[in-house]
Amino acid sequence: MTTSLQITLIILTLLPGFDPSLETLDSLLQTGQAGSFDFAFIDADKTNYRHYYEKCLELLRPGGLMAIDNVIWGGAVADPQKTDLETVALRQLNQALHHDDRIELSMLPIADGLTLALKRSQAF
Repeated sequence: MTTSLQITLIILTLLPGFDPSLETLDSLLQTGQAGSFDFAFIDADKTNYRHYYEKCLELLRPGGLMAIDNVIWGGAVADPQKTDLETVALRQLNQALHHDDRIELSMLPIADGLTLALKRSQAF
């Protein structure tokens, strides 16, 4: 007996002068692909991370995993004196994820910080 494994991925990354990420995610949702992805990786425009997170969470199947890069942002997210748009957006995302009962959450202090969010089967 043979079994096959198929993993579907979403990878969002910022290319210089080109960031169609929100439009791409909207297109996937509009074509009925919600709940069909196994893994999403977010490393794009920091001020839109929260939007990417929400859309990717909708696209992930229960048990799917999301990885979000740069969540420590050189330590700036822990410094209340840092108020640039990117730092504030990342700080707000981290706080929102901490309180989101749709996911199991782990933040890894490697490189510039990597968050792993596992989509729960049910919210508690």
